Parts: sequence; structure tokens; C-alpha cells
Amino acid sequence: MRCPKCGGQDDKVIDSRSSKEGATIRRRRECLACEHRFTTYEQIEHDPLMVVKRDGRREMFSKEKLLSSLQRACQKRPVSEDDLASALERIQEGLAESVDRETTSRAIGERVMRELRKLDPVAYVRFASIYRNFEEATDFVSEVERLGSLPIDDQRQLELIAESEAAAKAKRSP
Repeated sequence: MRCPKCGGQDDKVIDSRSSKEGATIRRRRECLACEHRFTTYEQIEHDPLMVVKRDGRREMFSKEKLLSSLQRACQKRPVSEDDLASALERIQEGLAESVDRETTSRAIGERVMRELRKLDPVAYVRFASIYRNFEEATDFVSEVERLGSLPIDDQRQLELIAESEAAAKAKRSP
């Protein structure tokens, strides 16, 4: 690792810690030449995910494109950047767990719609209108009616699950 201060390549690791729930290792280093201390992060490098588009083209998955789509759908809505970042992370984790190297744009779109439905119903309908190519006002009406007929996630249930997971994690930690 090259020192950011002097450019030296000899260093020693002072401290290593797991971060982001074990997905990343944080290392504190000290340059042996100038004694400058700096931090590096190490994470697993995944094979690139390829997305098969509707017309059959293949392109690399782009986290930036996905975030841009989420931001556009949530524009001028009461959705925080942290909520968007969390949704983006859940979508990526779900894709990493369920597919090996290739997925369809349809599968990504369905995951995005599930996340947006939880975040904001208006953002969900905005995204759905583009994703499903709404052409008439009746398309919007039928989607809103469908959204109204779906069961609403019970937030209290989700909070209880999160609390029990946190308690179990605390028990495992020394």
C-alpha cells in the first residue's frame, strides 16, 4: 500500500477491524518511512454482474444508474438519502445472493419496485409508470388500485424483528 503522504510502499498494519457487518475490513496502517498513519478498507471483489436488457443486449450492472433511477422516482418526495442508500444496498445484496453472473432488467425492476413500495407509494407509481410503459391515464389508475389492494407491511412487526436480531447479535458479541 502506498503512503498518501510520502509515497513510500513499506508500511505496517497497526489495527484491523471488521466493518459493515463483516463485508469490509478496516485497516489502520503506519508508513515505515515517514510514520504517517492512514486507513485502508478491504472488501471482496465480486465478478461483474451482467444485465440482459429487454431487447437482448447485455451490459454491466451500474450501481450509479440504479441510484439515479431511485433518486428520480423519489424526487421532491419525503425520502432521505439514507433511505435511498439503504434501499440500494438491499437491492444489490438481493441480486448478489440470488444470481451468479447474469440477471434481467426485469428482475432488477421488480426488486426496485418492492423497495419503492416500502419507501413511498408515489415514488413507486412514478417508477412503475416508466418501468411498465404506462401510455394512458387508466394505466395509472389501475396501478394505484392494485397498490391499494396489496397488504401493507406492518411496521411494528418489522421493528420487532430488527430488535430481536439486534439482541441476538449482542449475545454473540463478547
